[in-house]
Amino acid sequence: MTFISSGKNIRIFSTLVLMTGLMFSTSSTYANITPCEQHINTHIYNHGHDKTLDSEVSDYQQLIEESFVYQTKSIETAKRLKTNINHNVPLTGADLHTLNEGLLAHLNLRKKLFHFAEMHECWLEQDTIESARSDERFLQHLQGVMLSLSAALTLYDNYLLAISIFQEDDKLRRFLNSEDAGYHKNDEELTAVTLSYNSINNRARVRKAIHFYEKYKDISTDIKTSDNFSYLDLLINQSPSYNLTREFAPFMVLNNKLRFMDAITGDTLNSLSRDGINIFSMFFGNTVGLIENRKGKLYHNEYIIKQARLQLKAGDILLEKTPFRLTDKFIPGHWGHAAIWIGSEQELKALGIWEHPLVKQHQQQIKNGHSVVEALRGGVVMNTLNDFMNIDDLGVLRARTTNQKDTIDAILLALRQIGKAYDFNFDVESTDKIVCSELIYVAFTHIDWPTTNTLGRYTISPDNIAVKALGQGSLQLIMLVHDGKHITNNANTVMAQLLGDHNLQ
Repeated sequence: MTFISSGKNIRIFSTLVLMTGLMFSTSSTYANITPCEQHINTHIYNHGHDKTLDSEVSDYQQLIEESFVYQTKSIETAKRLKTNINHNVPLTGADLHTLNEGLLAHLNLRKKLFHFAEMHECWLEQDTIESARSDERFLQHLQGVMLSLSAALTLYDNYLLAISIFQEDDKLRRFLNSEDAGYHKNDEELTAVTLSYNSINNRARVRKAIHFYEKYKDISTDIKTSDNFSYLDLLINQSPSYNLTREFAPFMVLNNKLRFMDAITGDTLNSLSRDGINIFSMFFGNTVGLIENRKGKLYHNEYIIKQARLQLKAGDILLEKTPFRLTDKFIPGHWGHAAIWIGSEQELKALGIWEHPLVKQHQQQIKNGHSVVEALRGGVVMNTLNDFMNIDDLGVLRARTTNQKDTIDAILLALRQIGKAYDFNFDVESTDKIVCSELIYVAFTHIDWPTTNTLGRYTISPDNIAVKALGQGSLQLIMLVHDGKHITNNANTVMAQLLGDHNLQ
């Protein structure tokens, strides 16, 4: 990215452009047409289905995943560093590098999100509203506004869920505001971001987009059948900044601390959800759009959890669906997530690998019930079955062959992935970062998995895994729960129906 040459210029630039990427066009002549107006004309006057906007939303979804990973990692870093600071432990060289890299990552994300926010903000102009006459064009128009709005809210969220945590700490704030030529970091970078967040003018512009979105989002039931609409709608509604921006003025910075951040402690950070991004629901209660708008239908369902424990064997694959989470909207097909059950202490002893070095380093976690290995936005971790079951649908799959060596290899390969970062590029041919379905891909090497070539990279979805349980595939369906109900009759038929168009091997 390109950096402004001075802290003063950064502050001026941030105050003008701010967190939503703003600047309405005042020109109406074709000769002086702005990039924003050119972009709108591409959509409005494109006859037929608008593939351009669909493509943009697809690229945008990957950027949002990158933002969620950034938020999660920032919270984890802040938790660790604040604990050390409270115990008078100095920042290490690695800590200083992490802080600098984290701030640069934030600025890079801001630049990318600015592009979407400012390029689509002009959809709010009255003349473009009048140009969108047909239902199809108005759907494009509404989605353009929603794209701009969600980008602005994500910019706010990135501040709330990452930057503000460092801003409220004197030591961390001073360091991040210090110039460092080695990282192309200017003086008062953090302050500039904070001023942008607190801009009254900026928030007024976002409210304008919110009012448009709320006025027209229910204008047609056909709109809700659009995958892009569903994704952007959930992204807006589950943004922690949505209600804060709509209902409240900016929070003032007093004595270099944000008033609403004073309550952050190690204890509250320790109570984060397994997705790592629910922190502000603890501060604002019902005033914030929560990351998940409800709990899963299997959450604390003792009957289903008991049945799953009775069915599960070491090396089984777990599939889940959580339609109430944004992640589920990003993944194509029915199933939204996949994980591996590596087994209990007793099972691993029976397999003869309890003392294997890869198992040994995780023995205490396994004894504590952490036998689900899964790739979340915070990276590949081990969780309990109870943690995993905050879902609506569950599928348990098992290899048809009972080859013990294949089972052992899959378990050990799964354990090798623990600690790896989340792969928001969803590329199966990279192994330094892992996403949920890639975990299955790299662990079960004896299975020939179907993949999809998307934008020059090969990806695997949870549905690609599920199809191997149809017919005489490599997997068999052991247990199926759909919409909170245990399917005990014709489970394979129901599975095929859920997969729909993905019902191919």
